[in-house]
Amino acid sequence: MALVPTDNLKEELQTFGITCEDDSVLDKMVELCICNRLDTDQMMLEWLAYSTTKDGLDLTLDNLEHFEHELQNKKSKSKSSSWKDESYNRIRDIHSLEELIKAEEEEENLLDSYSTPGKSSQKRVLSTPEHPQSKRTSALLTSPGLLLSPANFSPSVTPSQKYSQRSGKGEVVVSFGAVQGARWTGRKDPGAGVQVNLLEQPDESLRSGYKYMFQRLRDVLNVLSEKIEEMGEKLRSRFSIEEFSAVSLPAQDSITVLGQICCDSNGKLNAQSVLLEAGPEHGGQLVPVDLSELKQYSLFPGQVVLMEGMNTTGRKLVASKLYEGDPLPFHSTGAKMETNEAAEPLNILVACGPYTPSDSLTFDPLIDLINVIVRDRPDVCLLFGPFVDSKHEQIEKAKVTETFETIFHRCIDSIVDGTRSVGCHLVFVPAQRDVHHEFIYPQPPFTLPNLSKDQAQAQRVTLVPDPCTLLIDGVTFGLTSSDILFHMGAEEISCGTSSDRFSRILNHMLTQRSFYPLYPPAEEVNMDYEKFQIHGQMLVTPDILVVPSELRYFVKDVAGCVCVNPGRLTKGQVGGTYGRLLIQRSAAPEDGKRESPCLTAQVVKI
Repeated sequence: MALVPTDNLKEELQTFGITCEDDSVLDKMVELCICNRLDTDQMMLEWLAYSTTKDGLDLTLDNLEHFEHELQNKKSKSKSSSWKDESYNRIRDIHSLEELIKAEEEEENLLDSYSTPGKSSQKRVLSTPEHPQSKRTSALLTSPGLLLSPANFSPSVTPSQKYSQRSGKGEVVVSFGAVQGARWTGRKDPGAGVQVNLLEQPDESLRSGYKYMFQRLRDVLNVLSEKIEEMGEKLRSRFSIEEFSAVSLPAQDSITVLGQICCDSNGKLNAQSVLLEAGPEHGGQLVPVDLSELKQYSLFPGQVVLMEGMNTTGRKLVASKLYEGDPLPFHSTGAKMETNEAAEPLNILVACGPYTPSDSLTFDPLIDLINVIVRDRPDVCLLFGPFVDSKHEQIEKAKVTETFETIFHRCIDSIVDGTRSVGCHLVFVPAQRDVHHEFIYPQPPFTLPNLSKDQAQAQRVTLVPDPCTLLIDGVTFGLTSSDILFHMGAEEISCGTSSDRFSRILNHMLTQRSFYPLYPPAEEVNMDYEKFQIHGQMLVTPDILVVPSELRYFVKDVAGCVCVNPGRLTKGQVGGTYGRLLIQRSAAPEDGKRESPCLTAQVVKI
């Protein structure tokens, strides 16, 4: 089934003498087509059959809601009845299919007996013993003429069995805040009056001029040196330190040094392989660090720290004290909100790709997510990539009949059209695993030229880079789709700390004031350091930091910042999780100081 344009649906209604000038009614019919996987003709037949039995109902939103319930009941009844005859139909279909394949194979074997050995050997190379297929059946299974629907963007017509048989659908696995009595259904007019803006608009340099793989080592060194010096000035003023000593200069007294944590080899950092690298202003030398006298520490490569200790020979620093920085201040608009706005909660849905199971390119999880959006009617949906996952087996083997860009645009069109009647604001965040998009970090936002043709829909869609800081009705959101939790979790070492690893990593992000403070980055992260210096740093400490990861989902309060890992919508062949946030926006006090928003959050199984 192809996507259902509103104009085609309107023409079809006029063919049957039904006039409809209300765009909301047409949007609701488009939504029903997508969610129930009906084309225009099927939709009209279903509506005519329903309205005729009800003495010719008018086409209104209320009648469409009753019609939707009727469709759901009809679908559930058809499923239950199909189970009764499934065994018989399966046996009948298997026998008929086996007879057809057997006849075709006999015909092919007869033809092969007259063919040359070269042709026969070529045919054996193209077939596999695990999946023997005739030429005709393989052509039927991979026919490029198959229509791609919102639930099937690939020539594979086999949905994921494990995903369809998943358990725990709708189960709440994590709760945060006062969830008792929380109303997760949004307002009747979601998105109305909600302001979604980037805290700082990215300039055009983010869309061009990347130097990845052509970066000079001198330029990378300058970026890292500036980071050390900038963090050093903030640490100096906070701890009232007069001056820093050179890390490699022998001294008989205790000294305070500034530098960046490094590893002495290409392996994983450990307590015996820690090096401290000073900036150019302090000699730029590397010195090993002895951590045995530190009762408590948490370190990772790329971390800028102050250390106090003894370096009597100039060859090893015996650290006795470790200084850590402070997070940036929170954003404060200084504008007073109206009382009625403060009383109205903000409902936000957060989901991260991939949006297909790993064993199929059917977008069933995406359809289920659209149904959740239609049901809960959130004000804003934060949707992270990958939308077309480069790590998917069928993508890696190029088992698709259309370009990656076409599949991506159809995926986005499905989300926009499927939520048209809801009217919620959609925010799309790219990911490094989006196969059609730039794979450099920081990433530029998506481009959707087809969406600009429909101004009404374009106004409720925001395309943002990765990473970014988003301002939603005075609440700041830090967004990044890079799996920084997984990358830093593999490198961070700690001793004597009472907090869990997730909290330590998130605290490092806030105190280092960076969306990706790890250096060197993970192999899959293609860093452009000059762009990162401008677009990869935190502007403020966000009220809510969203960090999707392969690691276990959570919601945590770290230094006053609520950090959310909603998990991924699919985990392998089964369904994953998504997050939903309910924010009670408080009216700003008279003096313009910041007041923390009251947040309730849940992570739910799809």
